[in-house]
Amino acid sequence: MRLRGRVVTPDRVIEQGYLTIDGATISAVGTETDADGAATAGSGWLVPGFVDLHNHGGGGQTFTTGDPDSARQAAAFHLAHGTTTLLASLVSSPVELMHRAVRAYAPLVADGTLAGLHFEGPYLSTVRCGAQNPAYLRDPDPAEVSDLLDAGGGTIRMMTIAPERRGALAAIGRLTDAGVIAAIGHTDADYDQTLAAVDAGARVGTHVFNGMRPPHHREPGPVFALLGAAPVVCEFVADGVHLHDGTLRFAATVTGPGRAALVTDAMAAAGMPDGRYELGGQSVVVADAVARLSRDGSIAGSTLTMDAALRQAVRAGIDLVDACRMAATTPAGVLGLAGTTGALVAGQRADVVELDDELRVRRVMRAGVWQ
Repeated sequence: MRLRGRVVTPDRVIEQGYLTIDGATISAVGTETDADGAATAGSGWLVPGFVDLHNHGGGGQTFTTGDPDSARQAAAFHLAHGTTTLLASLVSSPVELMHRAVRAYAPLVADGTLAGLHFEGPYLSTVRCGAQNPAYLRDPDPAEVSDLLDAGGGTIRMMTIAPERRGALAAIGRLTDAGVIAAIGHTDADYDQTLAAVDAGARVGTHVFNGMRPPHHREPGPVFALLGAAPVVCEFVADGVHLHDGTLRFAATVTGPGRAALVTDAMAAAGMPDGRYELGGQSVVVADAVARLSRDGSIAGSTLTMDAALRQAVRAGIDLVDACRMAATTPAGVLGLAGTTGALVAGQRADVVELDDELRVRRVMRAGVWQ
């Protein structure tokens, strides 16, 4: 099979490009020419399938309750918007629900519906809890962490922790030793506490700027620490609500596309009408596509999809090649999938999104199959 269009590779756009698909794999990438050797133009853009590290649901369905049927539907909704690799994110909850979700989602990880689980909490800051339910926030317990990892059997890929909590550094070390990505988020940590967590093995900043002590020129806090930490990939929610476009553009300039990952932080209301929803046992009101907690107006995830995040990043002034790296290549690397997916390169899995001239999804291919 040959696909034609403007092909976005990790370092350039091939204006009259093609992809050759052999089964589930990209076998060739090049410039399309006619019989006389002249370049010929295809229609639209071909970009890599998106990789979302932080997603709570969509299409009216959620990952947060541990319901596998709901999870499959949420994953299918985001696949239709170009997300071919997805972590299912759960919010802070009782340990019993965490274990139930690990067991329930293991088959979805095994069959490739999900790339794994991301526990956003419960070891988070009460002061910076955002839309996390404060009733479930607690210090990391070594036995609880170990039991959860054992129960996960490799399905847990990431956990977000506030490094100032008692026992957080030890938990980060335990996660890192187990091959689980330790992320820093929902934190009131200072600059030095944040860097101590990076030294302990943390490698992701969870929706940087949001749910964190804000930066100050005399007290830089976690934001400056994460933006400046070479080993850390920083998540950015590019919906025009979580971050001003100028903030997104500045932050991505500081990190470069190799250390920036666009994420949705989507909840069940993504793709749905305004109204009342639920997140982690808390009431959420969505108005003008912005989700906020009923109790205090805190932003409660988003109604974003990854194709919309890509468009927002480009509108913010980020080059399309860099935006695609942020939406696919860099987060794939976080998951250890560099060389497998996340880029339109020969030898990688044929995860391809065809976009029109306005960067809206026409169709989505996953592992060589149109969805």
